[in-house]
Amino acid sequence: MGGSIYSVRYKAFLTRLREARLKAGLTQIEVAQKLNQPQSYVSRCESGERRVDVELTDFAMIYKKPLTYFVDFTTENENHLKVT
Repeated sequence: MGGSIYSVRYKAFLTRLREARLKAGLTQIEVAQKLNQPQSYVSRCESGERRVDVELTDFAMIYKKPLTYFVDFTTENENHLKVT
């Protein structure tokens, strides 16, 4: 019984994560610098080697709320990034 350890939804998330970076015109190195992480961190996140938890989407679907309801994108995050 082979197969991926990732759900279809998580695989789709990983694809969107990489596509979002590319559409933003950023390299993994640039993203890593913004996150104060090594480039390998971004690579591992995009490849699925490092889990990026998406369980929040489950809560959002149950509560019938958009993800933006739970995440404030207008304030500084713990890495001191201003996301607007």
